Amino acid sequence: MIRVAIVDDNVFLQKAIQDKLMFFPDVEIKVKAIHGQDILEKLQKSHHLDLILMDIEMPVMNGIEATQNIKNKYPQIKIIMLTVFDNDENIFNAIKAGADGYFLKEVNPQELYNGIKDTLSGGAAMTPSIALKTLKLLRNPIVFEDTKTEEIVLTNREIEVLEQLSKGLKYNTIAENLFLSTGTIRKHVENIYTKLQVHNKLEAIQKAKNNKLL
Repeated sequence: MIRVAIVDDNVFLQKAIQDKLMFFPDVEIKVKAIHGQDILEKLQKSHHLDLILMDIEMPVMNGIEATQNIKNKYPQIKIIMLTVFDNDENIFNAIKAGADGYFLKEVNPQELYNGIKDTLSGGAAMTPSIALKTLKLLRNPIVFEDTKTEEIVLTNREIEVLEQLSKGLKYNTIAENLFLSTGTIRKHVENIYTKLQVHNKLEAIQKAKNNKLL
């Protein structure tokens, strides 16, 4: 059996990842954790794992810091970053921290399973777009500097809509809960995406949490 841990602060996404792996009888989800510190504490009790699927943007301790800590203490455990973020800085820092692979959360079940098997065999499994970015980073190294990010401001109504979205609710249900039309909900979601500079619900929720809007 392949003993796997899932580390993600969103329990709905934890379940989605678990559902992707349920098709493969040789994969067993042994541990779930909601942030880096949580997985470190659980590893202290038992570190009999083969591989960790690690989110990046999490409270308390993010996935990159957790990866560095785990690799220092338990170098035998393989770690694949599983995230919605594909920016150069995250890729660079994750690999530098010791990540063995890097997938986007949209990865399909078979690709994820194949990636797990490849990584355990000594490979470096990556979403193709991530592999391309990694090659470019190797050819043209970038010096990343801390930059102040512009403050993101959402209205109270937009935050209410985003909170409902984070619970996995559909537009029509959100409309009923907030006594609004479905069209109004769609407009609010468009405004949220524009303000957060994201393209989908997963990115919006992650970025909102990262900016302490949720």
